[in-house]
Amino acid sequence: MITGPMDAKTRRPLLFFVLATLVIGALGSFFTQPNIPTWYAQLNQPSITPPNWVFGPVWTTLYVMMAVAAWRVWRITGMRSTEMLAWCLQLALNFAWSIIFFGMHRIGAAFVEIVLLDLAILYTLLLFWRRDQVAGWLLVPYLAWTSFATLLNWRFWELNP
Repeated sequence: MITGPMDAKTRRPLLFFVLATLVIGALGSFFTQPNIPTWYAQLNQPSITPPNWVFGPVWTTLYVMMAVAAWRVWRITGMRSTEMLAWCLQLALNFAWSIIFFGMHRIGAAFVEIVLLDLAILYTLLLFWRRDQVAGWLLVPYLAWTSFATLLNWRFWELNP
């Protein structure tokens, strides 16, 4: 459990986790953004598709929560742990989905990949929960949103064979 005020020694690693996670998200947007007004706009949209403006704030919030969760567990386990390896894996899968779906326009392959991402998030959440329940809870919205994104990806695949 982490208690007490944060000093500079505590804040720097937290800032690193937040910035690193947001950078990964921003890198994914290089594949996403150019395709939204072109390729993505021409797809048959599932009725459950949120407006485009929703994704930026939701993902930014989720990335910050993921970073805080990772920082909390890192303080307990260090970087060379199964927990941190799982966190890095799910972050890499998160990034890869943008490349596959938006960059390569491979909706079916992106669906397979996002199912793997869901499983990686669940595994990471369970590992984090064992070390720090707050960290585990911080990943619950991420798993919920990604599960919704999995359904959305499936529907896009059905509507755009």
